[in-house]
Amino acid sequence: MTIHSVVSLQAVSRKSKAEPGAPGPKRDAILRAAIDVFADRGYFNAQVADVARAAGVAAGTVYLYFRSKDDLLISIFERGMRAALEEGRAAGAKLRDPRERLRSFARLHLRRLGRDRNLAIVFQVELRQSTKFMERFSSTLLRDYLGLIREAIEDGQRDGVFRSDIKPTVAAKILFGALDEMATNWILSRRRYSLEAEADVVVDLFLNGAKGARGR
Repeated sequence: MTIHSVVSLQAVSRKSKAEPGAPGPKRDAILRAAIDVFADRGYFNAQVADVARAAGVAAGTVYLYFRSKDDLLISIFERGMRAALEEGRAAGAKLRDPRERLRSFARLHLRRLGRDRNLAIVFQVELRQSTKFMERFSSTLLRDYLGLIREAIEDGQRDGVFRSDIKPTVAAKILFGALDEMATNWILSRRRYSLEAEADVVVDLFLNGAKGARGR
């Protein structure tokens, strides 16, 4: 083996460790195991060795794809949010009515969490126990995700569908907060029911308020 070959192999090795986000079935299996372990044991109680065991790999293999346990949690969030953004944008692009875009967003959001209880636990509980994580998330992908709601509200204001005296960002946070609470309640409830089925109720209340016939 020549010196040039050794240098090339070292460069490839350095590159693979510097890019832990590279996709692949083994990386996906480790992330899936991390979701299940964090949901079952709690993020702070879980160890990288627990994740490796659940994924059926050696502990050292985890570090070929992720720098640390923190990196695992961040990667779960980032992968989930990127998928949610892609799905939300694609669905919104097909709908002209801003009210239907909000309804579609709500259904997609609750469907995504409702079909994977462990993922929902990680997103609704484990991710929120660290101020460091929450500060980072709020300034990046979560902001873009909330932007899907805000854009629909802004379009509705331009079309005269929504009131012009409300701040779109505030309204977006209110709707997201309602959906977020429904997801948390679903996790904590002993009753088993469809989380996605709650979406229309939340959006209807958001759009129409709580007034009855006598309140008009």
